[in-house]
Amino acid sequence: MRTVYREQMDNLAHDLLLMCDQIHDMNRKASKALFDADIAAAETVLGSVDKLDELRERSETRAIELLALEGPVAGDLRQIISGIYIVEDMARMGALSVHIAKTARRRHPDKAVPADTEGYFREMAKVCDSIVTHTREILTTYDVEMALTMAQEDDSIDDIHQHLFSLTTSDTWAHSSKVTVDVTLLSRYYERFADHAVEVAARVVYLATGYKPGEYLGRIEGQEELDQLRTRISNLERHFDN
Repeated sequence: MRTVYREQMDNLAHDLLLMCDQIHDMNRKASKALFDADIAAAETVLGSVDKLDELRERSETRAIELLALEGPVAGDLRQIISGIYIVEDMARMGALSVHIAKTARRRHPDKAVPADTEGYFREMAKVCDSIVTHTREILTTYDVEMALTMAQEDDSIDDIHQHLFSLTTSDTWAHSSKVTVDVTLLSRYYERFADHAVEVAARVVYLATGYKPGEYLGRIEGQEELDQLRTRISNLERHFDN
């Protein structure tokens, strides 16, 4: 029975990787649609929704069956519950890529972002692409240290998002209200995409350690202080022995 159970857990983990690959592809194509006014890329993203929904539903079904039928122990329970949350975060990331693609399609054959803001959006897209790459690696390795660095990547997205908001509300902003809405929403889509990736990373930290990121860092800092104290005491003891 335990062999079957482990196979089901492995299948759930594999489905999470498939979802991650799917949203990575959707995000890349959505960004291509946005920057190149590529209608074919936009349509490809929109056509990927059914596949993403299928993966989400299959993953959720696997997780619920494991909870209902297998009686998981504490470590496995963390993996299942974390998996359910990760599925929802990645599904939302896919939905945000769809929003980007829809915006690009709506403005075709024109670009949805003006030339003086395109550089900022390209940087946001580049960072989001890197974030998804790291997300997949984290889901594969459960690398806690890498998961904890995800928030730093997200900070750069937040900074650009805030700067774009400042631009659209400044007196020197010369674009129409339509462009202003597009820029504001697109910036928000990329910002939320990165936020959900950080949430996935946080779930992996919990899955691997049993602690939320802040709690885990607190324990690490506390352990480091304790180790330093023990070293000082050991040095003092050697001094007295001499």
